[in-house]
Parts: sequence; C-alpha cells; structure tokens
Amino acid sequence: MNVLNLIGLLSGLALFLYGISLMGDGLSKVAGDRLQKVLYQLTSNPFKGILLGIGVTALIQSSSATSVMAIGFVNSGLMQFHEAISIILGSIVGTSITGWIVSLSALNQGEGILMVFSTTFITGVLAVIGIFLYKFSKKPMQNHLGSILLGLAVLLFGMNAMSSAVTPLRENPAFIALLTRFSNPLLGILVGIVFTAIIQSSAAAVGILQALSMTGTLSFAETYPIILGIAVGGALPVLLSATGASLNARRTALIHLMIDIFGAVFCGAVFYAVNAAHPFAFMGAAMNPVRIAALNTVFRIVTVLVLTPFIRTLGKLACAIMKEKPEKAADTEPAGDWDLLDERFISHPAIAIEQSRIVVCSMAAHTQANLEVAVELLHDYSEEGFREVQELEDTVDRYEDKIGTYLVRISSSELTQLQNEDLYRFLHAITDLERISDHATNISENAKELHDKEIVLSPDALEELKVMEAAVREVVTLALRALTEQDPESAHMVEPLEELIDNLSDEMKNRHVARLQKGLCTLQHGFVFNDLITNFERISDHCSNIAVAMIELEQDAFDTHNYVDNLIARKDEEFSRYFQKFADMYHLD
Repeated sequence: MNVLNLIGLLSGLALFLYGISLMGDGLSKVAGDRLQKVLYQLTSNPFKGILLGIGVTALIQSSSATSVMAIGFVNSGLMQFHEAISIILGSIVGTSITGWIVSLSALNQGEGILMVFSTTFITGVLAVIGIFLYKFSKKPMQNHLGSILLGLAVLLFGMNAMSSAVTPLRENPAFIALLTRFSNPLLGILVGIVFTAIIQSSAAAVGILQALSMTGTLSFAETYPIILGIAVGGALPVLLSATGASLNARRTALIHLMIDIFGAVFCGAVFYAVNAAHPFAFMGAAMNPVRIAALNTVFRIVTVLVLTPFIRTLGKLACAIMKEKPEKAADTEPAGDWDLLDERFISHPAIAIEQSRIVVCSMAAHTQANLEVAVELLHDYSEEGFREVQELEDTVDRYEDKIGTYLVRISSSELTQLQNEDLYRFLHAITDLERISDHATNISENAKELHDKEIVLSPDALEELKVMEAAVREVVTLALRALTEQDPESAHMVEPLEELIDNLSDEMKNRHVARLQKGLCTLQHGFVFNDLITNFERISDHCSNIAVAMIELEQDAFDTHNYVDNLIARKDEEFSRYFQKFADMYHLD
C-alpha cells in the first residue's frame, strides 16, 4: 500500500464519518424530535422501551446519542433507572441498521439497465436530488430531506473511496497475514474495542470493516471477534457522557457497558464452544458488506433477546457495583427542578425546550407562592413567614439564572419556528416572574415595617388593600395560567384587569391623600401604604408583559408597547366586556 492509497483510505474514512453525521442530523430534524418526545410516555413495559430505543437510534443513527438521552432522562428524574435499560437494549439493535445502509456500496456490478442499481449511479442521483433540495427549497422539511440524501451520498462515496484504497491489499502477503491473526478471538476482540474507542462510533467501525471486506480477503473467522469487540468499544462515548451525572445516570451508562460485555462474552463463548465440538464449515467463508451487516444485526438481536428477561437483574447488579454513598449536607445544593435542564439535551432541542417548559412552570408556581405568603404577612405577620419569603425569593433568582443560561445555549441550535416561539416566550417570562417575586419581597418588608413599628392602618385603608390584593391575585393567576397552560383566553383577560388595577391604584392614592388632609392617617402610614400600592401595581404590569408576549406570538406582532397602546385606544368589545366584568368584582366602596 503506497502513500496515495493511504491518503485515499483516510479521506474516504473522513467522508464516511461525515456522511453518517450529516445523514443522522437530517433524520433527527425530520422525525427524530417526534420520537424523542415519545420517550416521555415510556411505561415500565420493557418491550415498548426496546422498540423506542430501536426507533430513535435508527433515525438519529447513533446508539451513543440514544443512550446519552436516556442518561439525561435518568439524571433529571424523568425516567426510572430500569426503564432506561430497555431503551439502551433497543439502541444496541438500532445501531446495526447503519450497516445495512452501508451495504448498498456492494452494488457495483451490472451493465445496461442494471447500471441503475450500481453504487455510482445511486450516489450520483442522491447527490443531485439532495443538493437541489438543500440549496433551492424554501421549506425546512425539504432542506432536511436534502441533508439526509447528501449525507447518504457522501457516506457511499466515502465507502467506495475506502474500498478502492484497500483493493491493492488483496494481494499483499503482509496484510493477509495480519488478518489471519485476527482469527484469534481475543486479539480480534481487542482490535475491535480499541479501533471503535478511537473513532467513537460502532456504526462507523462496522462500516470500515465492510470496506475491508471488499478486498475479498476477510473471512468469517476474522470478522466475528472484531464485531464482538466493536460492540464493547461502542460503550466508551456513553461512559464519558455520564461524567458528573447523578448516581443513577452513571449506573445507566455502566449498564450499557455491561450489556455489550455480556453480549460479547456470551455470544463468543457459546459460538466458540460449539465450534470446538463441531467445527463450522463457514469459518473460512469470505465476507462482504451484506454478510457483515447481517452478522452484526444477528449478534445484537441475540444479545437483546437473552438479556431482556433480566432487566431488573441488570439494574440490581449495577447498583451493587456502584453503591450509594451518603452525601455531606454541606455539599448538597438546594432542591430545585432546574436539575431537569440537563446539558445532554442541548443537542436535542425538542427535549431541551420541553424540559425548560417544565422548569418555567415550576418557577411560576414558586413565584405565585411567594406572593401569597407575602400578602398573608400583611394580615398575620410572623418571622417564619418573612424568612420563607426570602427563601422563595432566592429560589426564584436561581431559577432565573439556571433557565436563562440554558435557554441561551438552546438558541445556538437550529430550531423550528414553534421552538423559537417557545424560546422567546420563556426568555420573556422568566424576567417578569423574577420581578414579581422581587415585589413580593418588598411587600413582605412592608409587612415587617408595619409589625415592627406597630403601625395600624385605618379601617378604610385596610378594606381598600383587600380589594387590591384580590385583584392582583386574580391577574397573577390569569397570567401564569396563560403561560403554563398556553391559554390564550386567560392572556386576553389580563390587560383589562391590569388597567383596572391601575385605576384602583390612582383612586386609592387619592383617597389616602384625602385621609391625610382630614388627619385620619399620618405620613408614616402614607409611606407604607403608597409602597404597597406601588408594588401591587408593578406586579400587575409584569403580568401584563407575560400575557402580551403570548398574544404577540399568536398574532405575529412583536411590539409590546404599540400593541398595548392600540388595545387600550381601541377598547374593543372583548376588552370592554372583560374590563366591566372585573370592575364589578373589584371596586372600592
């Protein structure tokens, strides 16, 4: 093999790996997100889990990526440990599908009309159609389809380049002697493990083995142990992905390695034991891409069939190997749903955004709880309640930091229009939620001042505050329902109530000035009272921001102030109806 052949082999390998990546990315964008979301509905039924693992892996063309997703689900608490095992079993079978795609490269023979079945013809057609869809179509789905076809064309072209580069080796005595050594099971398995660990892809390792088989010098005896080793080497990327994850997530990664090792040991031991007793006639048979694809698939199916009844046992064994250690209290972080924002999901936007939605809803619940506790302090103050408000405020701040950082990272991915809208809504909402919590904290401080200084508001002022409190509770409930349940009707009800709260605020301030002039209240009363009204009014403003952002997305209009100004200026029938409804509910006597 000369230098040109070596360069041809390496360039073919580079194109082959890039083709797999390009095709997998395109498949994931076309249908992968749908299957990824189905993983949320996984039950404890192992059969369903295996089928899902096969389906997702077949689409994203990577068993490692599927296992990494499963690890992410376990790490964030969305999936039970034993449920992830069935997903991993399915991914082990699903990754063998790539070998069947690669086997198309064996279609090189034929003349006349049969030329349409040759790799050269198929690669050319795929490339032409793919580049046309990718460059000239304005529809995202067709762009992704073009990416899939281009990836497949590049994969096949790379495969042919590797095959051409190794063709001279069929007559090379040193190469033939080297292959003969691989018939030693232990050496062949070791070669498969090391090679797969280096290129980080079991599907690619099988593809390269298929390219070598085109020399006609690779026999079954040499291929079989390498296939076993490739399975074990494919677990390395999964193990690396679990670094820093929770204990159960690390156990899930260990399960992947255990399954691959068991499959190699079991299938190897049974096969070679039977062969020793009754030698197989096909051990010297020449292998080709189709036969290698079939061998790889059969080996993986056998592994899964044998291990499926022992899913629980595998889980117990992993727990025994990785025992739980008591954690020091000082090392633990305050509990929060932000653990759902797993970095492993960043490359899968559909899952990452769904996780973000769950955490935003949790942040909204904490924000509303903070307001409820703060308002209650106005009527029944306690130091315990005051501390609870401060703790909730710290939690909401952490939510904003965690979610904001995560959403910005998601934004660097290629997103659909709907995903971009979700991202905009969440980014917009978390700032307003944090500000609502800030004003709840201010209210708690007002309550503390009233308690510590023994300030007693007049009966009229207290009655007015109760009306304002009820209206603000209502507007917060509507805004958060609109956000968490994506309820457009609730969103449209927020602005009329927000304007009513503004009117109530102005009227309450005027009434308080009148009480000051009559000597019924003091300036000290006035400062606290005005602070409370201002905080309530600001809370309703932030509720308006949340609702208006949702309405903007619904109407494809992104000018908040212009929308609100036009809405109030129009005073359309819907706005007036809601405004009157709330005016009847919340009014000052």
